[in-house]
Amino acid sequence: MKLADKYNLTVKENTFVVKKNLVALIHSNSKFEGINTTLPQTKTIVEGMGVSGVSIEAIGVIVNLKRGWEYVINSTDKFDNNLVRKINGIVARDDDIDSVAIRTGNIQISGVDYEPKIPTEEELISDINMYTHNESESKTQNIIELMYKMMRKQYFWDGNKRTAILFANYYMIRNGLGVLNINEQQMEEFNELLSAYYNSNDMTVILRWTYDNCIYGIDR
Repeated sequence: MKLADKYNLTVKENTFVVKKNLVALIHSNSKFEGINTTLPQTKTIVEGMGVSGVSIEAIGVIVNLKRGWEYVINSTDKFDNNLVRKINGIVARDDDIDSVAIRTGNIQISGVDYEPKIPTEEELISDINMYTHNESESKTQNIIELMYKMMRKQYFWDGNKRTAILFANYYMIRNGLGVLNINEQQMEEFNELLSAYYNSNDMTVILRWTYDNCIYGIDR
């Protein structure tokens, strides 16, 4: 399966799309952690105010996602393994055993039979290089595949989905590819597809679904 780039934006245009939808992106990403705030509540938290009835932990997830997106928008750092670790250090800093460091022990993923093996920094570097230098596929296809590969390998103790999607968007912004977002209404189907991918290691269905339903930009 070959999937063409959907968008060919300037970096300025792509950054505009992200900034215009920043609260919605943060709100969507918080659902990876089961945060049940409404979009207006997320907006209030992003603007620096407290919300009655929302836990400190949920507020922390949203605030750290805001910091993560601000880093993704403004950073000039190289797209590499160090960038991935920096993103994880931001989004998972309150809930990770050792954010920034690659996972060094075994973990289990709820709801699936698949158990990821302990990863290495060398594997992360290899994955990034393999997908970003693969000229046989489009940049959009490569970055979606890299995102899901990172999620399945669980490179970090926590925050793997948040880290992978922000890392993917870092690349998409700087290559004018649009914005990748899995919204709240898509989350149930996404979780089903992701579990199937974890168990089978066959990315075909979730790759196509993501390409068809989860990429946004400026339609000319």
